[in-house]
Amino acid sequence: MKHKTLLLMLAGIGVLGLMVLFIGPEQIESAIQQSNPWYLALAVVIQLVIYGLWTERWSITTSALNITIKRRHLLPMLLVGLAINNLTPSGRGGGEPVRAYILGKYTDSPTENAFATVIADRGLDTFPFITLAIITIITAVLYINLPQWMVITLIVCLIVLIIAFGLALYMSVNREFGDRVIRWFLRILKRISSKMHSKVEQRAINAVEGFQDSMKVMITDRKVLLYGIPLSFLIWGLEIMRVYVVFIALNINAPLEIIAAVFVISTLIGMIPLLPGGLGAVDGMMILLYSYAGIPPSVSAAATLVERLISFWMTSILGVAVLPYFGADAVEKMSQKL
Repeated sequence: MKHKTLLLMLAGIGVLGLMVLFIGPEQIESAIQQSNPWYLALAVVIQLVIYGLWTERWSITTSALNITIKRRHLLPMLLVGLAINNLTPSGRGGGEPVRAYILGKYTDSPTENAFATVIADRGLDTFPFITLAIITIITAVLYINLPQWMVITLIVCLIVLIIAFGLALYMSVNREFGDRVIRWFLRILKRISSKMHSKVEQRAINAVEGFQDSMKVMITDRKVLLYGIPLSFLIWGLEIMRVYVVFIALNINAPLEIIAAVFVISTLIGMIPLLPGGLGAVDGMMILLYSYAGIPPSVSAAATLVERLISFWMTSILGVAVLPYFGADAVEKMSQKL
């Protein structure tokens, strides 16, 4: 792991550690010790089901491009991508190129096709997230009584996300706009290195055209939209339910709308590429928002630690554990990202 990434991870852990010390480690430990292990086990099971549904959604986009691969092989690829997203300050996007690389190599598919399936998969995830984010901000204003600066920040983040998603979607289906964007990047590259520019210019243009062709195929495939979007809403619902079950395990019957609002807001904050996987920022935001909603800080911290242990750390460990299965090239790709 590169020094910069390691230092950022330590910074995130340090922020979380300071919050734990401020709230009181003994109180947090007491809340965790009184938890119901069966509900905690249920939260883990929900997370495993989510892995399965993520894999199923990705298989929809791979099938649309006639990429033949079994779901049991897609799952470890997915876990590797999720682990890299968690371990790099990349706004939850660092693992997608590696995921596409492994898929292309494993199935002998063109890189642009493999990458298109990953982008489409993330796009399917964005539709319900934007919907939930709009509802969440309204809920947060009504029930959590957030400071005005925080509400404005959330609205700005949401607007930026919608604009970025809209531009990416338009670039994926409009060849002229896509060519203009790639040529703009190539002009910048030429100023940096004319030698590198001559090597990648035609390859980049061909890759974008292949990527656009693949995206058009998936967008016109009714199964991708009619099956993928409802599946994405189900996944988001289960993620919120996982957090709710963690609170039940800690003997706290927190309102579901509050849990949903805090989860979506924290996810939005985690997309800002500051710390690896939003480590520290997401945890701290969750604790702060739960406390704003009237949940005791010790319980808020305990619930956040347990929830992140399941959704963040378990996912990261599983992803790193299965990485050697794909060979030295995949390990090298991950090390470049880190």
